[in-house]
Amino acid sequence: MFSSSKRLTLMVMVLCLMGLFSLDAMAHGVDESTRLFLQNNTGVQFFAFMYIGAKHMVTGYDHLLFLAGVIFFLYKSKDILLYVSMFTLGHSLTLLFGVLWDVQVNAYIIDAIIGLSVVYKGFDNLGGFQRTLGFTPNAKAAVLIFGLFHGFGLASKLQEFQLPQDGLFTNLIAFNLGVELGQFAALTFILLVISFWRKHPSFVQFSTVSNTLLMSAGFMLIGFQLTGYFSNLN
Repeated sequence: MFSSSKRLTLMVMVLCLMGLFSLDAMAHGVDESTRLFLQNNTGVQFFAFMYIGAKHMVTGYDHLLFLAGVIFFLYKSKDILLYVSMFTLGHSLTLLFGVLWDVQVNAYIIDAIIGLSVVYKGFDNLGGFQRTLGFTPNAKAAVLIFGLFHGFGLASKLQEFQLPQDGLFTNLIAFNLGVELGQFAALTFILLVISFWRKHPSFVQFSTVSNTLLMSAGFMLIGFQLTGYFSNLN
């Protein structure tokens, strides 16, 4: 028989593995109805873009995996708010800059870097930098920098639809607001799970397993994106 702590950890491993195997299926592309709306949109559609932004973040597993790693060992509300705000600042800047100034970046490369951010955070949480380098890189700077790349990832998705200039700025603000609302909802759920586990003796084992799987998910994301990149070179 498994002890209660081992059963809890085993359940997390099963759930995480299910998530890993479904990464490709869950890829946060755009569903057909949203695609048609974006392709035919004209003028300001504030609430529609806000809804699309929220849905995009809730299904954007790569963004959520990174944020889960960021908040994993944060215990104070002010720290969580600070780190999430820095991520928000980063991705908001490059989302707006990328779309409004039509900055063209390769979506596969950007998404591979986003996968790298997930690997980075899992490795950091496992104390990998401290053991291998003797120091830990500045966590706040890392969150801000990777937030910039995540924003370009969001921008690259919107650029695919060549959105009309009429009402574009307002629609982007709405989309970004929706992203923040979706992010808030998802992080609330993630924090509840982590906070629940902190009360159990299995948290140390849970944290090791979770961050190891976080790194595995990041490597899978990198592999998916680089495979797509090289496939499209031919």
